[in-house]
Amino acid sequence: MRRRTVLQAMGTLGVAGLSAAMRTTPLFAESGDGHDWLRKTLKIGMIGVKGSLEEKFRAAKEAGFEGVEVNVPGINVDEVNKASKASGLIVDGSVGGTHWNIRHSDPDPEVRAKALDNLKRGIEETAAVGGDSCLLVVGHGKDGTHEEVYQRSSDNIRAALPTAEKHNIAILVENVWNHFLYDHEGGSDQSVEPLAEYIDQFDSPLVGLQFDLGNHWKYGDVAQWVRELGPRIKKLDIKGFSRAENKFTKITEGDVDWPAVEAALREIGFKGWCAAEVGGGDAARLKEVADNMEAALHCSVNK
Repeated sequence: MRRRTVLQAMGTLGVAGLSAAMRTTPLFAESGDGHDWLRKTLKIGMIGVKGSLEEKFRAAKEAGFEGVEVNVPGINVDEVNKASKASGLIVDGSVGGTHWNIRHSDPDPEVRAKALDNLKRGIEETAAVGGDSCLLVVGHGKDGTHEEVYQRSSDNIRAALPTAEKHNIAILVENVWNHFLYDHEGGSDQSVEPLAEYIDQFDSPLVGLQFDLGNHWKYGDVAQWVRELGPRIKKLDIKGFSRAENKFTKITEGDVDWPAVEAALREIGFKGWCAAEVGGGDAARLKEVADNMEAALHCSVNK
């Protein structure tokens, strides 16, 4: 659904009504129409090319990426827009730059207030550079009991939703190693339900998942989680991981079952942005990453 369509539907159905509809229609479903089924993007910090922001964007574009995710808040909006226009590299979304250290689950209400302010400003900046999503790490299990982390982080997301709705920016929760919603020391057969229920509680089309395929391999069957999460997944992150060595790897290394993951994504009808989140570098390294994404998930093979 395009931004305009989402806004019109929100006006007609209200957030709750649209959220129910979105359980069968992914928010970013048509972002792949007329494009590769997976549109390659990357984190801005991966671009190790020297030079201006425009030169960095051009290098990423030439390496095979269609988009980039910027870190918010604190970007120079004019500079980003100028570089994007000149290079043709789309700013498809953003990543919260402070959510690990200034956490939405922090026991200190003043810290949580700062986290909320950063999220709101990040949403506004994302809209100003043409993005449609802001990736969020919701908190950390070390900040309290499961119930405390759940409630504190949920309260902040709800408080940010009016800003997200005003600018039509999706808040996309990433599944990370933050000791919350899955047992970090547990096995590789964990349930999808806690994460799914966390997203569902908001009953909003503007709260979903930026599902990190590599992060999840530690906790469970990635393909099965993709099937069960379905339209909650709005965007993807990709990296390699080796269960055998318990470490992250290049995308084509490690032991993630990429054919099964691709099959699951196609089965749920996913189309849209897939962001590399691996070690970056110069132009040659960026091309290697883009090529590895293609090898793993056949991003440009529409079928």
